[in-house]
Order: sequence, then structure tokens, then C-alpha cells
Amino acid sequence: MHTYDIIETGSPLDKATNALILVHGRGATARDILSMARFFTDESWYIAAPQATNHTWYPRSFLAPTDRNEPWISSAINLLHTLILNVLRELPLEKIFLVGFSQGACLSAEVTARFAGKYGGIVIFTGGLIGEQLNYDNYKGNFEGTRIYLSNGNNDSHVPLQRSQDTLAQLKKMGAEAELDIFPNRAHTIIQEEIDRANAFIFN
Repeated sequence: MHTYDIIETGSPLDKATNALILVHGRGATARDILSMARFFTDESWYIAAPQATNHTWYPRSFLAPTDRNEPWISSAINLLHTLILNVLRELPLEKIFLVGFSQGACLSAEVTARFAGKYGGIVIFTGGLIGEQLNYDNYKGNFEGTRIYLSNGNNDSHVPLQRSQDTLAQLKKMGAEAELDIFPNRAHTIIQEEIDRANAFIFN
């Protein structure tokens, strides 16, 4: 299963003012997504990126029946939740921010929805809650006004817009101040406009 392999940069955690957790997508690496930190943080932030075993958090689509992604999906959820708990030893939850892309965005959405609370902010770049059908019994907490930014293309090849919309509705139901931006004909990537909007909505 996934090993607890975390790449860290920025301020030491015990001296940091805030923490940013970056979660990479399928086929990428923790070091790849660390480059995103420069858009959202300064030298006072602790920055961490977990590395998926074999560069993949779970083997199949996030829309597959959950049991077909086991035991990897449970291992991934446990790893990211453990990282959040470790950061909580030094910083309160409202000082912890998450940014994920694609598979990493799905994992970030799933973990924070299962363990909802007042986070600093959450960015879900092209992702959504996991499962062939959403298991609403998994999502019972309250985000207490956490700002959550979601984005997607109108015809993304991996993440159907409907799942982003369903995720938005569920997060709002759980008390998040959430918004979804839809970009016509955008490729499966992160564009500067998304970064700017996420920055304005959450980090600035």
C-alpha cells in the first residue's frame, strides 16, 4: 500500500504561520506539485506534498465502484488524513490549507469531506467526491464556513462536470462557502485563471 512519504519545504512546521498540503495527480510526483506553492504561500508557510506509491493514488477511475479501487483508496485516504493530523500537532485546522489536482483533487475532496471542520481553505482543481455513486453516509461533519474552490472544464475527459456540481452541492450542504468555476473547452490541466481565482477566493 502507500508508504508515508512526504516531501517538505518552506518553514519548519513548528515555526510556520500556516500549512499548505499539495496533492498530486495520477502519474505525477510530490515534487511536481510543490511548484504550485509559489502561487499561494510565502516563506512563513510549511509546505508538504505526499507521494503516491507508483505515482497513483488508486488504480481505476474515481467513478469506479469503490471496491474496485481497494485497498488503495482506503490507504490513500488514511495517508492524507494522517498527514493532516500530524500538522495539527503544531497548527490549528483553520491554518491548514489543501490544494489538489485531478486524482489529488478527488482525494483532497474525499478526505476533507469525511473529516470536515474549519480548514483554512481547500482547492479542488478538476476533481470531485469519490465513488460510482456518492455515499452520503460518509459525509457527516460541518465545514463551518470553510472556503472551498472547485474548477472544471465543461467537457473534461476524466472528471464529468456533473460530479463537480454534485460535489459542490454536498460541500455547501456541509456548511462550506464553496464555488465552482467552469471553463469552456479547457484541457485537463490547471490554467492561470484558475490559480488567480483560487488565490483571490481563499488565500488573499
